Amino acid sequence: MSVLGDLSAQFGAAFVTLGLEAADGEVAVSQRPELAQFQCNGALSAAKRAGRNPRELAEAVIDTLDDTARFAELSIAGPGFINITLTDEALAAFVEGIQAGGGVGLDPVPEPIGIIVDYGGPNVAKELHVGHLRPAVIGESLKRTLRALGNEVIGDVHLGDWGSPMGQLIVELEDRRSDLPYFDADFTGPYPTESPVTMADLNEMYPVAASKAEADAAFGERARRATAELQKGRPGYIALWTHFREVSVDAIKEVYDELGVSFDLWHGESTIAHRLDPLIDRLLANGVARHSRGAVVVDVALPDDKTEINPLLMAKSDGATLYTTWDVATIEDRVAEFDVAAMIYIVDERQSLHFEKVFRTARRAGVVGDDVLLEHAGNGTVNGPGGTPLKTRDGGTPLLRGLIDDAVARAAERLAENDLASEYSEEERAEIARLVGLAALKYGDLQNHRASDYIFDLDRFVSFEGRTGPYLLYSAVRMQSILRKSAEQGLEPGSIGPPAGEYDRNLMLALLRLPETVSRAAEHRAPNHIALYSYELAAEFSRFYEHCHILDEADTGRQASWLGLVELCLRELRFLLDLLVLEVPERM
Repeated sequence: MSVLGDLSAQFGAAFVTLGLEAADGEVAVSQRPELAQFQCNGALSAAKRAGRNPRELAEAVIDTLDDTARFAELSIAGPGFINITLTDEALAAFVEGIQAGGGVGLDPVPEPIGIIVDYGGPNVAKELHVGHLRPAVIGESLKRTLRALGNEVIGDVHLGDWGSPMGQLIVELEDRRSDLPYFDADFTGPYPTESPVTMADLNEMYPVAASKAEADAAFGERARRATAELQKGRPGYIALWTHFREVSVDAIKEVYDELGVSFDLWHGESTIAHRLDPLIDRLLANGVARHSRGAVVVDVALPDDKTEINPLLMAKSDGATLYTTWDVATIEDRVAEFDVAAMIYIVDERQSLHFEKVFRTARRAGVVGDDVLLEHAGNGTVNGPGGTPLKTRDGGTPLLRGLIDDAVARAAERLAENDLASEYSEEERAEIARLVGLAALKYGDLQNHRASDYIFDLDRFVSFEGRTGPYLLYSAVRMQSILRKSAEQGLEPGSIGPPAGEYDRNLMLALLRLPETVSRAAEHRAPNHIALYSYELAAEFSRFYEHCHILDEADTGRQASWLGLVELCLRELRFLLDLLVLEVPERM
């Protein structure tokens, strides 16, 4: 149990003894560390409910506590805040308990659940761009955090692979390579095993085909027919679509792998194609859906809506389905295939209305029960200077591969400027630069709240000073270096004893904050809590290291205790950085 959990249980028991609620005894980290380490504010609300004086109730709580020997000070501030300070011995016992246990003090949730995290959302035939960065790293971090708490978590990339762009690409390729057998309706196969297009071909064709579909009515109509024939299973088009998908997935995986982002499922819109017609038919039959001007819609507005919400469009008048249809069918598929209690979507915040309508439709249709959480945890955007969308010099959207390369190159420059890794081999320097560059890119994103937009500033992100990914990696590497040097001198980490002063005491207090930080990040779907805490922990360690000269300490017991603190701090920091999808090099 965490220190806050332990203290909350003790104070909660005191409130219960006084005829009040255990929840009133919740203990938090003090907002005034100069006054106390922890605080309990429940006496104010409890006194109001009970019609009692809050200060008198706070005094009664203190008098009712058991095991007060572990408190160095218990005092009442203001109208009834209880300030709590542990003895150094009690503080060290909490920290030593984590160290001896071999973990980081994080208890699993009491009731683990199955969760699907839907993140990534790339489209087939398009290279990943800057817009894919936030959902990828936020989703990966959230997936890891929920798993660390003991939940069964499935990550699904949810590819866009079955809509009108596929028909547009088919027609565009036919115009360029009409000799290919995929376009011959009489061809009986077998079709070529090698793709006629590369990812570079698809990336070039995609915008061309989309523009033609808008500007050229004949091309657009051909593309719509090709999409319909693909979705009905025309063999040549299915074979060609398979090439598009496989080539795209290989290219997408390569970039995601570089980012440290992985998925358990590579499902897409095509995965649920067989569910679309039966779903629409069923919704019409049971009255959930209705015909409107030839289209099929579902009314999702509620009486207490503050703004008008139009019906959800399930099928166009020509029978074509849309993203809305696919998303409802995807929920149905996940309920059927997986035992999950929650589906969390890490998708652009601007899609909030879309998901609200989809979720309402899924509930109305009985696709999913009220016992399953459907949540859109929207993400903000990555912007350039001035808050405008980030663009390349020629006005295009930057590719994610290019951002990674730029970050790694800039990291190599910063390593050279700081004379880091200069004596290592070229291969090792390149690997360190890769890890530092990726840390700069990912931490630069994750330190911001999920729903916030932020300014992309690579020069700031790659700095080794301040709240940056490189600073955190350097902090972890320094801890590793201390432990290596101590081992070379025959010194080993020992049991963590009472602190010698404010710097090791503050580090101990910082180490104890991990469980609640991770839980808060999971609860709010907000990795920025972990990002900030990681920096604060590293900064606290830096102050400790500056004032407590570990390897020169004459008191061997204190030296072993301090080495134990270094070992635990490294363990916790590496754990936190892994949740943030950051990998630590062995040295710099």
